[in-house]
Amino acid sequence: MHEDRIRQSWQEWLASNHRGWRLVVGVICAVCLALFLHFREIRLDVLELNAVAGRYIIAQVDFEFPDYETTIILKQQAMQDVGRIYKLQNKQVKDVRYALEEALIHNKNWRVLAPSSPFEEMYKAADTVETLLLESRFTDPRTIQRVKEIRLSDLSYYDIAPEEGKFSLILPPEFWERLLQQASQSDLFHPEAIHYVLRAFQSEHWTLEEDGALEHSLRSQVSQTVPEKMTRVYAGTRILDPGERITSRHLTMMQSMKLAISESRRPWDPLTLIASLLLSLIFVTISALYFRISQPTFIRSLQQIALFVCIVILTLLFAKFTEYLLIRSSSSFVQAIRYPIVAPFATLLICILLSPRTALFAATFLSIILSVSLAIDHSRFLILNLVTSIVVIISSRSLRKRKEVFTVCAKSWLSSIPVLYAFVLGENHFGSYSFAIDVMGSLGFLLATGVLVVGILPVLESLFGVLTDMTLMEYMDPCSELLSRFAMEVPGTYQHSLVLGNLAETCAQVIGANGLFCRVATLYHDIGKMNNPQLYTENQQGAVNIHQLLTPLESAQVIISHVTDGVVIAKKYHLPEPFIDIIREHHGTTLVYYFYRKMLDLQRGNKAEVDESKFRYPGPKPQTKESAIIMICDSVEAASRSMEEINEQAMTEMVDQLVAAKAEDGQFNECQLTFEELSRIKRALIRTLLLTHHVRVKYPKK
Repeated sequence: MHEDRIRQSWQEWLASNHRGWRLVVGVICAVCLALFLHFREIRLDVLELNAVAGRYIIAQVDFEFPDYETTIILKQQAMQDVGRIYKLQNKQVKDVRYALEEALIHNKNWRVLAPSSPFEEMYKAADTVETLLLESRFTDPRTIQRVKEIRLSDLSYYDIAPEEGKFSLILPPEFWERLLQQASQSDLFHPEAIHYVLRAFQSEHWTLEEDGALEHSLRSQVSQTVPEKMTRVYAGTRILDPGERITSRHLTMMQSMKLAISESRRPWDPLTLIASLLLSLIFVTISALYFRISQPTFIRSLQQIALFVCIVILTLLFAKFTEYLLIRSSSSFVQAIRYPIVAPFATLLICILLSPRTALFAATFLSIILSVSLAIDHSRFLILNLVTSIVVIISSRSLRKRKEVFTVCAKSWLSSIPVLYAFVLGENHFGSYSFAIDVMGSLGFLLATGVLVVGILPVLESLFGVLTDMTLMEYMDPCSELLSRFAMEVPGTYQHSLVLGNLAETCAQVIGANGLFCRVATLYHDIGKMNNPQLYTENQQGAVNIHQLLTPLESAQVIISHVTDGVVIAKKYHLPEPFIDIIREHHGTTLVYYFYRKMLDLQRGNKAEVDESKFRYPGPKPQTKESAIIMICDSVEAASRSMEEINEQAMTEMVDQLVAAKAEDGQFNECQLTFEELSRIKRALIRTLLLTHHVRVKYPKK
């Protein structure tokens, strides 16, 4: 019940058509459009790597860009400062150590030279010296300086390098002196022990070998310390010349210039915000003036304005999301897409939910707005989106099934292919990889459009109370619960509704009204008769007429009740509001004349004794052309069943009489039917009824 109250309040708000609320919706549209125009990406020329530039590209503002090429050169120069690094042969160091151990074991002279050191200390001293020798590296002073600059320890580096081609040498005394100082820092052995051990190593001719792994590691660390080179470009500087091949450096420059332009726009500055809002108000005002002149009924309908604005806002969100994907995506395929197709999304929705005329305006309006706001090639985007949108309008004139949305999108995609190929020819090519990317990209966009439209349509239909032809076709399903009950419980009335649907659809088509709506709405217009089916002649099937047991007033009240009962049943089954309006209006405020006349006869023709209002339907009178058509067809179809002689003259007299009576009763005063339209409706009725009651040839008996 709470949901029903919310839905009813929402529908009442949409039906209010209050000017103030229409202004509020317009302001919301203006604010959303202003935000879209204000927070936009910068549009620059789209460059392709290794392509040839077709024209000059000049720097629009001062900017700095990361000069990767210069940075690479600087890194290479810094790496060249790391020279060759040598180390002692591991095997040779081990061999000398082994010889020292043998001497300590077999030669007792060391006890005289180092009387204070036991064998364990001598062994530990040998370990220390061996470790220091294996860690020692020999290189040039420039390399040692680089080691210091990258904040590594230089204790194991020595300014010793072999001569060219000579890798065997006696290490200088300065080396052994530093080695002694480093080894003496340990308190595990006596100084005399380290002196003895060093003398054993010092007399050796050492062979050096290059340490390639350390060289590579040092060069890598040195290159990482080189800061990224930022090159400054001043406004007016030429970035690209015609015929120049585009490199990654050019792409980096364009991206940096784009960022600099974006920062220079100062989006949060009050003046720029006011400028965007002013432009948005201009666009919205011009649109409102256009609709006021060309479509006055649209501009006066809060429901249609709110629906239009909702679709426009959804399209702006779709466009912004598309732009974000194209710019931020790391996929090379996505980045190569140049012309997104966005406008057909709004065009298709508006064409289905409102009208093709409104959709054409929306397609033009959105194509222009999107082309000047998105970071794309604006002229080609405008052409492509306009062409595909117009094809959508042409192809969606008679959509009856939801799957046909994809057929419309497929036709729109086919129309985009020659447009894209024209762009290729304009670039002096007969074909290119970019053309294939654009074709596949347009297919993806229109496929996404179809999926989104099919998904969003039911939500918008329910939210704004709009009945599309696709929804109407779904309500025609005879297997639905309500229609199945209707056909089983009141078969005569159901057959009457089927015949009436054909009549109403034909009459609606001749004046340009919604024939499908008339056909479907008539299926439900008499569902109130399910409560008391035997009270209606078409369901009695020769049984006793119950009205013989009732007074004329009681009979009239029972007949009239099928309208209010129908409204209750329709709400129970959540039928659309336009169907409920037909149930209320298909009799208008007409008089139940048969029982009114019987009541007059009982009162001997004294009208003062009969309250006419109790014999009238509660109404209201028909508010739409479709409702008036159903009223006329309902009366004429019922009356035609009681005709004894069916020919064109009799049918014409009967139709003229019934229509004139309702016109004199003021039943058509609120539905905007013209005399010309009434004349067309009558001619269509007469023609259809004569065909319905055609005479067949009598077959002879066997």
